[in-house]
Amino acid sequence: MRYVSPETAQRLVRAGALLVDIRDADEHARERIPGAVLNPMSAWDDSEASPEQTLIFHCRSGSRTDMNIDRLAAKAGACDWYVVDGGVEAWRKAGLTTIRDRSQPIDLQRQVFIVAGGLVAVGVFLGILVSSWFLTLPMFVGLGLTLSGLTGFCGMARILALAPWNRHAPPLMTA
Repeated sequence: MRYVSPETAQRLVRAGALLVDIRDADEHARERIPGAVLNPMSAWDDSEASPEQTLIFHCRSGSRTDMNIDRLAAKAGACDWYVVDGGVEAWRKAGLTTIRDRSQPIDLQRQVFIVAGGLVAVGVFLGILVSSWFLTLPMFVGLGLTLSGLTGFCGMARILALAPWNRHAPPLMTA
């Protein structure tokens, strides 16, 4: 496995390599690299890529690709493959084109971080100034995050997914 700069990745794509975005669809909708194919890791099966194809994987910052090197290698199989060092963020910082759609909501994971952090801060603040009973709020948030980490189920993400700003309009039907 080799890391490549965004500029090198762009040259490889122009030469026929396939740029694969491993993020989830909500992240891809908010910002993406033109021509990148969305193939979320959460939906991967055990199939391998064609040995003739060169693959370049990317995520948002490079952390997800780093953490999933073994899965990327298994997916790539016998083909040449690379990882964009720094992901979409590095691509943008290098001055290369990305497509941004700010009308799309931020990804659910970040929304969970924002809400959980806000609830903890408010609970501690009110616990210090008003009543120690408010300290149960950060305790429940902490327990929920621990449960989410242990089981992979995040109730807060499920609730946030139902929020009006996370509802996607159905595609328009054409005759």
